[in-house]
Amino acid sequence: MVRESFKDREDSDLVEASVGGDKQAFGEIVNRYQNMVARTVKGMLGDTVLSEDIGQEVFIKLYHSLPEFRGEARLSTYIQKMAVNFSLNEIRRRKRFMSMFALKENAELREIEFASGDEEKRSDALELVNKALMRLDPKFRIIVVMRLLQGYSTRETAEILDLPVGTVLSRLSRAQEQLKIIMKKL
Repeated sequence: MVRESFKDREDSDLVEASVGGDKQAFGEIVNRYQNMVARTVKGMLGDTVLSEDIGQEVFIKLYHSLPEFRGEARLSTYIQKMAVNFSLNEIRRRKRFMSMFALKENAELREIEFASGDEEKRSDALELVNKALMRLDPKFRIIVVMRLLQGYSTRETAEILDLPVGTVLSRLSRAQEQLKIIMKKL
């Protein structure tokens, strides 16, 4: 039996086939959007094993929620909202955990990659930027991740986060100012 290729199919066709039980169609959805989800989750939580787990949870939730997907928004927007919501939930969970155990503000819950040779300066700079991002309030961090790191337009960011365009613009401006201050301290 020849398996149907879904690489050239529209998202709506993939959703329909996935809802009908075609695992290959859902696999194509995962292939199309796994990098987008990874960028969002890692941008919000840092590059950790937990980020990978959250990314997988996004696709598990997507699989179970596809029958309710009405197509009012693009599939990418629907998936991106899930990634943002799962990341924000994890940040809230971390805050509760940290407050329960009264950890100091500078305690880190992420893995640090060790650099070697020529990569050391690049890795140090990347670590510095990641530390600065992690110190931003999540409502500002998600705007920076989506606008500056993932390249979404202001309008797209507003749509995904269900915010007015003006709010996205003001949060981006405030986030950039805060990042300058944080980077000077680091």
